[in-house]
Amino acid sequence: MLRQRSLTTIPDGSYFCLPESVGFYDHEPTHAVNRAEGMLKDFNLHLVTKGSGYVVVGQKSYRVRQGDCFLYFPLRQQTYHSSAEDPWSVRWIHFYGKHLTEFMLDAGINHSVIWSLHHWATLGALFHDLLVETETNTMLRPARLSTLTYAILMEFMHQAVPLTTTKTTHQTDRVTRLLPLIQERATCAFDLAEWAERANVSPHYFCKLFRKTVGMKPLDFVTRCRIQHAKQLLLENREATIKSIAEACGYNNISYFNKRFYELERMTPTEYRRLYF
Repeated sequence: MLRQRSLTTIPDGSYFCLPESVGFYDHEPTHAVNRAEGMLKDFNLHLVTKGSGYVVVGQKSYRVRQGDCFLYFPLRQQTYHSSAEDPWSVRWIHFYGKHLTEFMLDAGINHSVIWSLHHWATLGALFHDLLVETETNTMLRPARLSTLTYAILMEFMHQAVPLTTTKTTHQTDRVTRLLPLIQERATCAFDLAEWAERANVSPHYFCKLFRKTVGMKPLDFVTRCRIQHAKQLLLENREATIKSIAEACGYNNISYFNKRFYELERMTPTEYRRLYF
């Protein structure tokens, strides 16, 4: 079964990103694409939600399954098809934007065609919302179309892990499964040796894996979690002093807390609180 919507292209760069077309293939054994280099000028993102299929990269064919994505940059050769024995269901979008190529290159999204997602259903729901929007309003709400396209792109980039070997995926999983607990305990002193032991790797390799998986150093991630918690406390506890909030977020030195807060938010904690009260 196919559901598909094609949209008029808006060429003036008014929006960061927009869909050219969006659609679903459900349990489709005959779905196959073989585009020569230079044929498609838009980005092309597919999410496999059921079944399996094959994506050709170079001279090698890779099997993709539920939770896998494949992404092509504009004008690239594209070859992929559903499995006849286990037909896939896929959600897909062709999208474009004036500065998207530079943005994607800076994020390192060009390093792989095939990716794996840990929570693919979240991305699948965004695809559904975008398709419903196009079916209901076509191009009447371009800002909404751009917002949903951006949400799909950000969710993909946030979760995507290059699907190269089982070993690589397993290694990054060591960090991914710890992220919720690290966030929960961010206000406590960060013990690198403890977290490395939980991941069953050396501290040095934990830092390397963390940066590969999350895109930043472990302490930078902890700092972001702490500052996010501080922002919430600043709004929820209007009478609390900055010093008490700093201590609640793991900072005994208020000057250092103010410095880190300013580095991330470009304002002091007091200035942030005044935005709302």
